[in-house]
Amino acid sequence: MAQVQELLQSTEFQELLQNMVAETVARFVQDNEQRARELALMERVVRVEEELKALREIEMARFEAMEKRFEALQREMNARFEAMEKRFEALQREMNARFEAMEKRFEAMEKRFEALQREMNARFEAVERRLTFTQWMMGIGFTFIAMLITLSQFLFR
Repeated sequence: MAQVQELLQSTEFQELLQNMVAETVARFVQDNEQRARELALMERVVRVEEELKALREIEMARFEAMEKRFEALQREMNARFEAMEKRFEALQREMNARFEAMEKRFEAMEKRFEALQREMNARFEAVERRLTFTQWMMGIGFTFIAMLITLSQFLFR
């Protein structure tokens, strides 16, 4: 034991011990720093993954909001197109009704013109008959006068 005590009190042993402890502590610190760096990197990776997950959720929420907006816009556009279609159908019905009314007026006017044409034809036929009658009467009258003149020349000669 005395030797052990002398050995423990010797400066060489103390320096050797200090060097060994310093190396062991340095190695321990180096290993722990390496582990600390690895842990820090793992924490960073975890944080980055969490941030990415949060960003994905935010983007999904945005896309869902945009999808809802597009659906609302689509519904609004469909409603407007349906309203326009109803307006066009009403306008078409109104135009058809007006065209039918105009067609009826034209048909009535055509009937009036046909009636007027028949009346005019009847009058012209009546005038033509009168003229024909007058022409025959004049012809008969001239023939009668010519016969009278001819007879009078035979008789009074």
